[in-house]
Amino acid sequence: MAHYAMLIDASRCTGCAACRIACQMQWQLPPEVFFNRLEFREQGTYPNVRQDIVPVQCMHCDNPPCLKVCPTGATYKRADGMVLIDHGKCIGCKYCMVACPYDVRQMNERGVPEKCRFCAGHVETGGQPPCVATCMNDVRIFGDLDDPNSEISKELKRRDVFQLAAHKGTKPRVFYVKSKK
Repeated sequence: MAHYAMLIDASRCTGCAACRIACQMQWQLPPEVFFNRLEFREQGTYPNVRQDIVPVQCMHCDNPPCLKVCPTGATYKRADGMVLIDHGKCIGCKYCMVACPYDVRQMNERGVPEKCRFCAGHVETGGQPPCVATCMNDVRIFGDLDDPNSEISKELKRRDVFQLAAHKGTKPRVFYVKSKK
């Protein structure tokens, strides 16, 4: 069984938002709803200041707090590691939104707190999520952690990486390349 994850090299990101727009187009989202965002973070002190761009989305955690608080089982985790939502079971209580330390859920027009799906349908047919396929700077790598020959497995062994809010114990499946700056 595959175990999917994503590697993000934020140092390659130019802030063009093609990843966000590709996702919005894929899921026919209105402009104010998005499953991934770019955070612009100022680092350093004057005169040595820089701006980092950090792409953020659902982390498809191995220990997802959103799943633990869902009273109906609408939020569930598949064997391949994808954390998804059963719209038919969701009652719109927003507990998942409060529990998520990454603030990645967005309410849709039906009152369901949506989020990144790792584009499960594309992946099941051998494709890549549009946020990965669209990026002109190769910021994102998506793949199977159980396949030692996958690009993501090779890059995770080669690169120095970290996870956002790892101290919260969520065990995110989105990894970030540590900056050399």
